[in-house]
Amino acid sequence: MTFWLNSVSVGIVLGTPLAYAALGELIAERAGVMNLGVEGMMLIGAVVGFIVTVRTQNAFLGMAGAVVAGAALASVHAVMTVGLRVNQIVMGLTLTILGAGLSAYLGAGYAGRRPGGEINAIPIPVLSQLPVIGSVLFNHDVFVYAVPFIAIGIWLLIYRTRFGLWLRAAGEQPAAADASGVPVFLIRYLAVIVGGGFAGLAGAYFSVVYTRSWAEGMTGGRGWIAIALVIFGTWNPIVVLVGALIFGFVDGLNFQLQSVGVPVSSHLLAMMPYVFTLVVLIITWTRLRRRRVGMPEALGLPYEREAR
Repeated sequence: MTFWLNSVSVGIVLGTPLAYAALGELIAERAGVMNLGVEGMMLIGAVVGFIVTVRTQNAFLGMAGAVVAGAALASVHAVMTVGLRVNQIVMGLTLTILGAGLSAYLGAGYAGRRPGGEINAIPIPVLSQLPVIGSVLFNHDVFVYAVPFIAIGIWLLIYRTRFGLWLRAAGEQPAAADASGVPVFLIRYLAVIVGGGFAGLAGAYFSVVYTRSWAEGMTGGRGWIAIALVIFGTWNPIVVLVGALIFGFVDGLNFQLQSVGVPVSSHLLAMMPYVFTLVVLIITWTRLRRRRVGMPEALGLPYEREAR
């Protein structure tokens, strides 16, 4: 029982940054912009968040700095893809490489250091004392508690507000939306930049909250997993959150199996979450090919007003 409870607890923690990154990517894709630079933005967020935390001794300032850093890198993607209509896939891959290299350069002097600031778990009164599930579900940090409310908030924004209608229109029929007076370009800029801020926050969660250390490439390809989760969740924020927690559980299971000394190569165990994601993606994509469930029609396509 303890093994499984620990796996769930670790899974919630590991699923949290994935959820933030995936929700940010969902916002960008809902506006019609594919951002394959999530991994690079997570790495930039991780290193900037860690540096700011070390220098200020304040972890919350570090997280805020990570949001700004991720949004700044995303603004480059927005200008190039929305404004200059550069190929979105090529630009995203470029930013992933740039983010990896720049984060390695900026963090070169910070490997092995420990930040002074700390974001502690906050036990929820009464609920954290519940038998079995209390310490598993109700003894986490503020970012874990916030993510389900953020996912619900994004769902309400997309489906229950005028801005959400504009966001979906920009990703579905940008020409028709533009003709109706919807500021398509502005919405796409905002969506990409906000998505980058979420990615930066996700990266900093690894360096500032979870590991409290910096290491080159520490996000381990989870930016790509976040992109896959958007497809898995059929562009629905609630389903994306559930997918992130499932992946987090599988990832946590990997760590728990290693800790109890299961006689299987650690490399094979480390592959487990990614193989799981690949299988789920194949199943989801097969379903999407039959019915374009949730997928924005103009996703990945640059919009040119002159061609309207």
